[in-house]
Amino acid sequence: MQFECFRDLPLSMEVMKGIEELGFGNLSPIQAQAISPLLKGRDVIGQAQSGTGKTAAFGIPMVERIDRRFREVQGLVLVPTRELAVQVAEHIGRFGKYLGVKSLPVYGGESVHRQIQFLKHGVQVVVGTPGRTIDLFKRRALDLSTVSIVVLDEADTMLDMGFIADIEYILDKVPSPRQMSLFSATIDERVRRIYTRYMKRPEKILVSEDEIALTQIMQYYMVVNPLDKFKTLCSLLDKHRIKRAIVFCRTRTGASSLGNKLRIKGYDAKPLHAGLTQPQRDSVVDSFRNSKLRLLVATDVAARGLDIEGITHIINYDVPMDALLYFHRIGRTARFGLEGTAITLVGHRELADFNRIRSLTKTAIREMGRN
Repeated sequence: MQFECFRDLPLSMEVMKGIEELGFGNLSPIQAQAISPLLKGRDVIGQAQSGTGKTAAFGIPMVERIDRRFREVQGLVLVPTRELAVQVAEHIGRFGKYLGVKSLPVYGGESVHRQIQFLKHGVQVVVGTPGRTIDLFKRRALDLSTVSIVVLDEADTMLDMGFIADIEYILDKVPSPRQMSLFSATIDERVRRIYTRYMKRPEKILVSEDEIALTQIMQYYMVVNPLDKFKTLCSLLDKHRIKRAIVFCRTRTGASSLGNKLRIKGYDAKPLHAGLTQPQRDSVVDSFRNSKLRLLVATDVAARGLDIEGITHIINYDVPMDALLYFHRIGRTARFGLEGTAITLVGHRELADFNRIRSLTKTAIREMGRN
């Protein structure tokens, strides 16, 4: 059952009072899909852009599930910036205002001793940047052993900023069992590694610009013998006269190998993956952006953030291991209001992964004929 407004949710009177004071009425898509499983204690992955109501999506269930009788830190939200830490802590404080739930933003650039004093007076939710969170933990001012709810907000941004080691350090200090949620504008291989390692059977929610773009993308698939994939790809390129496409592979080795095979066959193609130097990657992307390159053979990590006009086709040479990566991939086409086409080549052993993708989307993925 999908709820439409906050009053439909099984929330306490105290939390509803805080919500109403903020002027919240109807649920945004991410709130409608995430709040209920989080209230039930489930792990959740939400792919959602900034400004979609994520803070309420994870903040409201957090304050409902916190034991207000105890003053120890029970909820931990990790964020990339001090500005976001302040904003999120303020909202959580207002959601939990009438429950007596206290929240505290912690970040660098402000007196650590002042933050230590606040922690000593009793705080149940800490919203922090990874560096300051670790600093307080090492000073024994922040006890992570009492944390039972963890949120990673804007996870992709934190990884872009180089916080992967800090995030893993913190998560390794939080005891199990715990409830965890992760929110990210994009879901790539780095994000996937985090939630595969730390989350248990998470519910996956897609509420992003990529989902909106699905209505403008014609989606097709072909079940092929893995040994025939390259031949099938070449046939597609020729038959549909594809001028500008990204071909996705799972690994950097696969991308390099496929790029070389395409060039030998006479196609204008170059690989893009994390094994290239930054100048090499910039050169390849610039060539593709300026229409000097026809085919980009890319891995998911390398294609993060690509927002290039005029990409007519996305071809999944390999089915992604994680379903949300599929939506991130095909969202590289149909940008700027244009239409696009996505074609997935499905090997027999990839059928299970592909069926998980189909179960996540309401839009049709049609089988493509070979003639």
